[in-house]
Amino acid sequence: ALVTRMYLQGRPPVTNLYSSAIFVGWVAVLMGLGIEWFLKNGFGTIMASITGFCALLVAHNLGTDGDTMEMMRAVLDTNFWLATHVTTITMGYAASFLAGFMGLLVVLMGVLSKRLSKDLYHKISGMIYGTIAFATLFSFVGTVLGGIWADQSWGRFWGWDPKENGAVMIVLWNAIILHARWGGLAKKRGIALLAIGGNIVTAWSWFGVNMLGVGLHSYGFTDKAFMGLAGFVLLNILVICLGSLPEEHWRSFRPKARVQTPEVLEQS
Repeated sequence: ALVTRMYLQGRPPVTNLYSSAIFVGWVAVLMGLGIEWFLKNGFGTIMASITGFCALLVAHNLGTDGDTMEMMRAVLDTNFWLATHVTTITMGYAASFLAGFMGLLVVLMGVLSKRLSKDLYHKISGMIYGTIAFATLFSFVGTVLGGIWADQSWGRFWGWDPKENGAVMIVLWNAIILHARWGGLAKKRGIALLAIGGNIVTAWSWFGVNMLGVGLHSYGFTDKAFMGLAGFVLLNILVICLGSLPEEHWRSFRPKARVQTPEVLEQS
C-alpha cells in the first residue's frame, strides 16, 4: 500500500495524517525487526506486531471518510521538503512510539507476570535507550528542517505555532530521558516509565495539536481522533502508575517464598 501510494502520487508517503500513520507503522515494524535481529528472543517480533497493528488501526480510523488521497495542500507542494523534513520527523515519531511501546510491554510483563527475567530486563532497557537516541536525532533534525521550510514558505524560522511547539516537545522530552540516564537519575525502570511518557508527548504532538484548530498548519486539522487520543493517554498514565510500584512488588521480581524443609520444621 505504501509503495502504491508513492507511485500514484509521485510523492513521499507522508502527505496527510492517514499516510503518515501508515509510514509510522512501517518504520516501527522495521525497527522492531531490527531489534529482533539483535536480541533473537522474539521480543522484537512482538514489538513489530504490536506497533504495526496499532498504526494500521489508527490509519483505518483516519480513512473512514473514504478519500485518503485528497488534493495536495499548497504548502506541501514540494517533494524536497516532504522527503526531508516530513519523512525525517515522522521517523522520529515512529522511534518515540516504539520506545514507548517497549516501555509499556516491559512494565506490564514485570508487574503482571513472572516472565521478565533480570537479563531480559537489562536488554530491553538498552534497546529503549538506543531507540530514544535514534528518536532524538531524527526529531531534532526534522524540526530544524521544518524551521528552514517555514522560513522559505512563511518568512520566519520559528513562530511558536502549536505544531512547531509539539515538535520541540518531542525533542526536549527525549533529551530529558537521555540526560536522566547519563546523569544516573533514571535506571532501567525510570527509562521505561519516561519512554511511556514519551508516548503521550508524541501522540499529542502528532494528533493533539491538530485538534486545536489554530496555527499555520491548518492542513492537518482534525477532531476525529479525540476519543482515541484520550483513551491512549489514560492507558499510558495507568501503566506509568503501575510501573511506579517498587520493583520488589513486581510479580517478576518478588522474593520467592522460603520453603521450609522437614528438618527446619522439626527444629522449630
